[in-house]
Amino acid sequence: MISRRTLLAFPVLAACSRRRGGAGFRGYAFVANEDGQAIAAIDLEALAVARHIPLNGSPSSVISTAKRPFVYALTPANGTVHEIEVDRLSFNRRLAVASSAVAIQVAPDDSALYVLAREPQSLIRLALDTFKLEWRMSLPPDPVDFALAADGKTAAISFASSVRLVDLGSRKLAAPTGEGEFGAVRFLSDSLTLIAADRGERRLSLYDVPSARLITHLPLAVRPDNLYLTGGEGPGSNQLFVTGDGMDAVVVVYPYHTPEVAETVLAGHAPGPMAASLAYLFVASPSSGDVSILEINSRKVVAVASVGADPAFITVTPDDQYALVLNRKSGDVAVLRVGAITKNRDRRASLLTVIPVGSRPVSAAVRAV
Repeated sequence: MISRRTLLAFPVLAACSRRRGGAGFRGYAFVANEDGQAIAAIDLEALAVARHIPLNGSPSSVISTAKRPFVYALTPANGTVHEIEVDRLSFNRRLAVASSAVAIQVAPDDSALYVLAREPQSLIRLALDTFKLEWRMSLPPDPVDFALAADGKTAAISFASSVRLVDLGSRKLAAPTGEGEFGAVRFLSDSLTLIAADRGERRLSLYDVPSARLITHLPLAVRPDNLYLTGGEGPGSNQLFVTGDGMDAVVVVYPYHTPEVAETVLAGHAPGPMAASLAYLFVASPSSGDVSILEINSRKVVAVASVGADPAFITVTPDDQYALVLNRKSGDVAVLRVGAITKNRDRRASLLTVIPVGSRPVSAAVRAV
């Protein structure tokens, strides 16, 4: 005889069994819902939202540390950093560090968060052990973006008309390294070269970090609105991909050794944000609701996926299994299975699923558990 309680437990037991033995990624994607003022935690085994975590502001970004069991969200309008526990999917602590902020990054050694603030204009270091403000350094007006070198010694900050290096040990701001209408900045992995996107001149400016001198300008076919720098493994290692106004294309740059523009590849309509797996570059076209999938080895678009309304952020899970596409207008996350991408006659790629997450998702961080 089987009791009614046992019968009722079967679906739950079966679900647990599927989760333990399933092929999904064991972890969560923490999605910042800007208009929803919350973080949606997606269970990447179940491919469903496990919990919505409310915040006291509109998050613009969510980032993860490598070693600590937390992710961190920034609500720029009130300059507040929010700490969320990965294991419990719950809010832990918050700290207002400025009246308004621009961006947030994790120190390479996971010891601190750096916040670029607009009011007051400053670079802020927040110690993660104590969750207290460690120091604040005043900046000139109009900070746009910032980057941290992998060695943890230097930061770079772009302004409306210049780029400056920061010695983080002495907290000293160097003189401008160049003039232009700058946007994104990136350090190469050796911490010795800085790449600055000069949007006004439609070029990349590369600087030697120790001497703060210009190495070269690389003219581009597009305005460098979006930069994606790959790491040092796989077929697409040590490459920089650029998209922006001016051409329906991705510009491929070799930034190491002798920097050069390698190729300009037609991809999508008004292509924007990007992310890469080991084999593929995923390029969002917000206006058409598509993602173009470029095979990095061949530099050819092998597939296009219709993902939703206004895709504006992409991330790939650490196991290289899923590409997650955040659709701002439709309020959902489209999931592409990387291993299922194939070259076919009509070049269409199908979605694994679409997960509703909330109002205007704009950023995500993935954590294994």
